[in-house]
Amino acid sequence: MLMAALRRLGQTVFVLFGISALVFAVFFATPGADPTARIAGKNASPQTMQKVRQEYGFDRPLPVQYAIMMKKLFITQDLASYADRGELVVPEIIRAAPVTVSLVCGAAVIWVVVSIAMGTLAAALKGTWIDRTLMMLGLIGISIPVFWLGQVANLITQNRYHDTWLFSWVPALGYVPFTQSPWGWFKALVIPWVVLAVLFIGVYSRVLRADLVALSGEDFIRTARAKGLSPSRILIRHGLRTAMVTFVSLFGMDFAQLVGGGALLTEVVFGLPGVGRLTYQALTNLDLPLIMATVMYSAVFVVLANAAVDMIYLLLDPRVRDAR
Repeated sequence: MLMAALRRLGQTVFVLFGISALVFAVFFATPGADPTARIAGKNASPQTMQKVRQEYGFDRPLPVQYAIMMKKLFITQDLASYADRGELVVPEIIRAAPVTVSLVCGAAVIWVVVSIAMGTLAAALKGTWIDRTLMMLGLIGISIPVFWLGQVANLITQNRYHDTWLFSWVPALGYVPFTQSPWGWFKALVIPWVVLAVLFIGVYSRVLRADLVALSGEDFIRTARAKGLSPSRILIRHGLRTAMVTFVSLFGMDFAQLVGGGALLTEVVFGLPGVGRLTYQALTNLDLPLIMATVMYSAVFVVLANAAVDMIYLLLDPRVRDAR
């Protein structure tokens, strides 16, 4: 198992290097495009252009340019946004990351707990009206766009029914740091958590239910029945653990994608200054250093989450551990 973990760690480092080189090539090594003008922004003065060219080494070979860019991004963290009055982009991402992590972690807890309960209950009561109702609710959750659901939630809680006892506790749109007020942090995020979780509850509950139903015909499940184990113990102890392999795989990728900026729509709708909203503003302003930094931030999270999922595979499924 240790060798498999070390091998996966080496692959992760190699993949991160490949992604960083690809991102650099797309943004700064495209033939016929001047990266100096891209970084300096619109209507930049000749003095600014010259400063950017010397600072980033654009008059030097590409490998040197790549090394300077990665040094500015990961080591000295002084990559600057000239479109935003020279603001350093790494501290901007560091300030935005806790907002996104708070949003995604809360939503993840909701969708994991609810989807496991829904999927397991639907599989246990396969073919009944409860099974059909739960799967229909899941399909409705998948079909509702998150931005529309967020706007409806805002209309109800911030406008039409805000003065009623039911929603009078809902604060104005925005974010309250946990260190400033834990209760204010919770109140500011609980509705965005639910809105973001609805889609994933539908997806995960349906996937889990399908896996549990498929596993019910496997040999190890039939053996457990022959031993006289109760249906609930067979379902939870044997079926659920095996079905969690697919569940964990989906969760790892979705969680990393959301933390990396995939929660953009939820952040914009609820006025949360997270990484997704920061990326949206960078794209609107064509702020190339900030766009590249957020892309790298997202890529790092996705790759590390994929590596973590592989490690969890080794614990959940002995067949994977033995194969490696």
